[in-house]
Amino acid sequence: MNQFTNEELLDLVQKATSGDKRSLESIVLGIQDLVFNLSLRMLGTFHDAEDATQDILLKVITHLSSFKGESSFSTWVFSIATNHLKNYQKHMFAKFPLSFEFYGDDIKNAKIGDVPDLTQNVEQSILAEELKLSCTNVMLQCLDAESRCIFILGTMFKLDSRIAGDILGITPEAYRQRLSRIRKKVAEFLKEYCGEYGNGTCHCADRVNYAIHNRRINPAQLDFTTAVPKEITNFKEAMEEIDGITHRRK
Repeated sequence: MNQFTNEELLDLVQKATSGDKRSLESIVLGIQDLVFNLSLRMLGTFHDAEDATQDILLKVITHLSSFKGESSFSTWVFSIATNHLKNYQKHMFAKFPLSFEFYGDDIKNAKIGDVPDLTQNVEQSILAEELKLSCTNVMLQCLDAESRCIFILGTMFKLDSRIAGDILGITPEAYRQRLSRIRKKVAEFLKEYCGEYGNGTCHCADRVNYAIHNRRINPAQLDFTTAVPKEITNFKEAMEEIDGITHRRK
């Protein structure tokens, strides 16, 4: 919503709640990328993120009249979205929860050499990039929902601790402390296992066929590498920042 001033936003909200469809469309178009990106990081898959995004946008629309401009509109949207996503139980990883222990064990013990070539003539480098982006996104599912939300708001969206604390209903100090602990936990996992963002032995290029076999990536549907370039760049930068933490902790 950065293209609108606070006054313009309040005017759009007032017009939308009075039944102006064009104003409502402008609001939805202005927030749908933010909501989808948050949903994707919180839920781990494109399909689940798309479903949750529709639910959240509907909530924003139906509660629009409650926005009084006491905070920024994006903060208000973040509050609705995070509350929805922290309690969202329809996504894949709610049914099949992950842990760092499980993920680490899979990295150490998977028999990746036993899987045949499943690349379907797609370049190995492209599939390795898809797996890297997918893996780091799915890795967030090893955190509980509250910790995942704190990590995402602080590391990927880089929200100020006061704003993030308001969104989550905790003090800025508590938010900063928890973010620091969670960042350390993620960094330690990457340092031990990941050879892409840490010092581990796991490299995406070596695990492409294993990932296809386990339906973690699909050569016929490359969600991450065909996503909006800006969003992928932002995602990479966030993970490279965590990589910096692992190196500082050597």
